[in-house]
Parts: sequence; C-alpha cells; structure tokens
Amino acid sequence: MADELADGTPTGTTTLTDVARAAGVGESTASRVLRGHGSFSAKTRESVLNAARSLGYVPNRIAGTLASTGSKLVGIVIPSLSNIVFPDMLRGANTVLVGAGFQPVVAVTDYEQGREETLIESLLSWRPAGMMVAGLEHTERTVAMLRHARIRVAELLDSDGDGIDIVVGYSNREAGGASARHLVSRGYRRIGYVGHDLSRDLRAAKRFAGFRSALAEGGLEVAAEEIIPSSSSIEAGRDGLGRLLGRAPDLDAVYFSNDDMAIGGYFHCLARGIAIPGRLAIFGYNGLDVARAAPQPLSTIRTPRVAVGETGARLVCSDGPPTKIDLGFELIEGATT
Repeated sequence: MADELADGTPTGTTTLTDVARAAGVGESTASRVLRGHGSFSAKTRESVLNAARSLGYVPNRIAGTLASTGSKLVGIVIPSLSNIVFPDMLRGANTVLVGAGFQPVVAVTDYEQGREETLIESLLSWRPAGMMVAGLEHTERTVAMLRHARIRVAELLDSDGDGIDIVVGYSNREAGGASARHLVSRGYRRIGYVGHDLSRDLRAAKRFAGFRSALAEGGLEVAAEEIIPSSSSIEAGRDGLGRLLGRAPDLDAVYFSNDDMAIGGYFHCLARGIAIPGRLAIFGYNGLDVARAAPQPLSTIRTPRVAVGETGARLVCSDGPPTKIDLGFELIEGATT
C-alpha cells in the first residue's frame, strides 16, 4: 500500500497545495472554492475547479482522524445488484478482503458512468486502502481520480483494453465470437439477437461486436435484432424474443446478451409451444445456476465471476507492478442449441 503523510494523505496523492499552485491562488482561496464557502470571483472559481478536475483532486474527509492509523476500507463499485453476476463477484472479493482484515464498501452505479464518477469520488474521499471497479471504461475524471489516488485499483470482468493498474477478467469480445462460432458449427444460419441497452452495458456491447465479427468470418450477419432500452431481466428477454419473432419468424437461432434474457426467451418458447432446439436454438452468456437447472440446460458461456472477485481482492491487498490476468471462460454446450 502507498505510504501516508501525517494527515492521512498517501504520498504522491494530489493535495490542496497542488490545486492552489495550478490555479495560481492561495491554499485558503482554493479551500473556500472547493468547500463552496466564503467569497471569490467567478474567474477564480473556474480556475480552481479546472485545476482540481485536471489533477484528479479528491478532498480527504478523514484527514487528521482515522486516516492516521491506516485505512482498512476497500471500495467496490459495481453496475447492479439485480444481476447475479455482480453478487457472485462480490462474494469472492468479500471472502478475501475480510480474511485479510479489510472492510468492503459497496456502491452501485446502475450502469451510469456519471454516477460511477460521483460514487468513486465519494469513496476516495474516505481514503480507502484500495478500489475495485467493474469494467475498463470510465469518464476521464474517474480515470484521473483513480490514477492520482496512489492506491491499488482493480478493474474487473473484462480484459479487452488497457487498465489503470490491475485488470482481472476475460475477453468479452472473444466470448461473443465463441458463441457465434458454436451456433454456426451446429448449422444455424438465420441467427437473431436479443439484448439490453448496449450504450450503458459496454461489456455486452463488446460481446455483440465479437459475435457479429465471428459471423462475418463465416459469411453471415445477424438476421434480425431486438434491443431493449433498459436493463436486462427475464421479463425483458421473454418480451424481446416475442417481438423479434413477430418480425422475423424464420429465425433458427437467437443469441441473448446474457442468461437472464435467454431464460426469458426460453419461457416464451415454452408458452408458445416453440420446440427448442428443433424449431429455435437459444444461446446465453454467464452460466448462471438457474440456466443449468432448467429442464433443458441452457447453452451458454460460463464466466469465473467468483474467481475474478477473489483474484482482484488478493492483488488489491498486495504490493506489486500493474498486471493483467485473463481467467478465460468456458463454453457450455447445454441442450438449447
């Protein structure tokens, strides 16, 4: 972990002095601006705030108190609690962190990068010992804050891109590609897609891009698609498949953005008497327990979510150089393709 000054600020972290110097004002003026108290001109305010943003400055809420003994908090920022993927990851991380004497503090973004930025700023203001966040894509200010925090930062559940410090996950693009190649190898040619909001869930967007790319290698393309403008759910998958088949009744297979959506599609087929896979093949992503327990186990990609949380937590709790660990994934043939 990073060394700390007497006030609890890790050495190398951007300080109020740095902000004041960059803005060309005194520390007291910079402090008044950042606290929103006292008098200062609009020009001074703009100069101080711009300096704080560019330097990734985060106020220290516990300076002079608990920080002097060394923080035992580890911030964990995830997109959702309704998707079992993230509780699984948390379970792995929690086991390691608690065993090492740290206290996880969890925040949920609802897949909004602006909210992620706000939550990370809040967590960093308590000077945690480390941070764990889902994914590799963040706002510029979030990246600046995490880089300047001088603590271990683990980005999880993806390996398609560069990280800030620690990256633990698997290739979402390759998972999408493997899914497409599996369906093509089974003889399916009229393949559709049902997914949720890809502008928010960027890992799902990477999977779909990998899926389309692999289809193109075989001279195919997605025959029809239904994108739900909301988060994923069983209900969204059920309704989405119904709308998709209403427009493209000749599809012979459908790829879903995740298992929640695919199970919803499975229920739609059961209700409508659509034979699986004789009439329509279904393929998901994540390898959830409920998908394996279905009367016909779902064909899907199983991801090592608990192991991602465990590995990320171990690295956050230790010193070492920046690293990327790809834990891979497993294609489950199931009974729906």
